[in-house]
Amino acid sequence: METVILAVVIAVVVLGALGGLIVGSRRRKPLPPPPPKAPDITAPPAEPHVGDEAETPRDEPRRTIEEVDLPGGPAPVVVEEPPVVEAPGIEIPEPTAGRLVRLRARLSRSQNALGKGLLTLLSREHLDEDTWEEIEDTLLTADVGVQPTQELVERLRERVRVLGTRTPEELRGLLREELLNLIGTDVDRTVRTEPEDRKPGIVMVVGVNGTGKTTTTGKLARVLVADGRTVVLGAADTFRAAAADQLQTWGERVGAYTVRGPEAGDPASVAFDAVKEGKEMGVDVVLIDTAGRLHTKTGLMDELGKVKRVVEKHAPLDEVLLVLDATTGQNGLVQARVFAEVVDITGIVLTKLDGTAKGGIVIAVQRELGVPVKLVGLGEGADDLAPFEPEAFVDALIGE
Repeated sequence: METVILAVVIAVVVLGALGGLIVGSRRRKPLPPPPPKAPDITAPPAEPHVGDEAETPRDEPRRTIEEVDLPGGPAPVVVEEPPVVEAPGIEIPEPTAGRLVRLRARLSRSQNALGKGLLTLLSREHLDEDTWEEIEDTLLTADVGVQPTQELVERLRERVRVLGTRTPEELRGLLREELLNLIGTDVDRTVRTEPEDRKPGIVMVVGVNGTGKTTTTGKLARVLVADGRTVVLGAADTFRAAAADQLQTWGERVGAYTVRGPEAGDPASVAFDAVKEGKEMGVDVVLIDTAGRLHTKTGLMDELGKVKRVVEKHAPLDEVLLVLDATTGQNGLVQARVFAEVVDITGIVLTKLDGTAKGGIVIAVQRELGVPVKLVGLGEGADDLAPFEPEAFVDALIGE
């Protein structure tokens, strides 16, 4: 019993000692800092209330609105007036009378192979078979053609045999006569644009791409305007990019109106509208520029025939001009044959005839188609398209 009491007493003492240690450790911990004191806020001055007397205004200088500096901002937008585009001036084309004579210097560049070559051979003291073969080769090289060449050589041989002694002047006259006989001096080479019973005259221009067809149409408009005619252009070449723009530019230079349609549109409808517009305007001539057809494409050639048929619903065509590149020589004859089968060719325009030895193509193409050469292109200038004059052409070939 005493042992139990002793144990209880010891336990009480131990518990009391532990309690004192815990209380002492709590008292030694630092206290948390006191909360910050609220700052003193100075109240703003009270606003005057309704009925309070306002402060007496003081006299201060006042600035006008012109003196006040406005805050910086974006610069004012200046609206510029659109520039006035002046219409291009109307050009006065060079007269066509005698134009080929004035361009003879360019044409004479081709005389070396045909004209001078023949005169040199014919001037030999003895004209044997070898010389006549050389004459034939010269004519064939100049694209005169096989049949015309044989005819010319036979006539020259006969006349030289009869003539005997030959002076340079006699040879030149002899050659001039024979070339003129082959080309033909009694053929009507005027471009038919003045029908007796109606207006306007209708001219359709056809040809393969690359022959200068659209340019020739524009130059032909200048030729007609130079002769005092009024013109409407029909841009029926709707397949070649910018063909209508090119033709319209040519027309604007001489005051000719251009009828055009949408790109890749129906060429026949454009041609129809051009003739209709020409009749309403009362012009003298309507020129229709057609698309350059590849002559091997049957479908495209048929479409060219359609253009012709649609135009003839207004009136018959007065002229169908085939544009050929003189530098293509005999290859151009293949094109000419196919075009002649589709549309009735009435005249030929030979372009790029300057600076070439292919002057004989004039003879060959006339013989092939049975239609005359009516116009020749002798350069890149606007007035380098000339009515074909056989005498001036032959004189340029054989020289003075």
